[in-house]
Amino acid sequence: MTAATEGRNTKRRNAESVGHPVNAGNTVFAGTLVALLTAGGNAVPAGTAASGDAVGVAESTVLGDGVQIVEARRGCFLFANSLAGDQIARADIHGTAYVVDDQTVAKTDNTGVRKVAGKIIDVDATGVWVLVG
Repeated sequence: MTAATEGRNTKRRNAESVGHPVNAGNTVFAGTLVALLTAGGNAVPAGTAASGDAVGVAESTVLGDGVQIVEARRGCFLFANSLAGDQIARADIHGTAYVVDDQTVAKTDNTGVRKVAGKIIDVDATGVWVLVG
């Protein structure tokens, strides 16, 4: 494709919430991090082997059959903080949070094993606020 030489009508869509089919045999729970399998692109709980970075937070609980859709909302959400050396501190704000499981985030990628949850927005006594998606 070459560069435009005149105005064009570029389609757009709201990207705050995007639906993804849930992989057969997986259950995505409401309020948890959602990722997509690298092969096929179906939704699974974040932290599942062979999945990518978090794409959003599930708006409802969906039992996967490869057809049922989970709406994954993008935005800033509160998650549990990891423990010990992987605990996220206020000094880590604006850094990257990594997926431990579908409701917990950590400071490190554990030598490349963990996928990105999102950007750390805030840390308080209740957990870590992460901009997901």
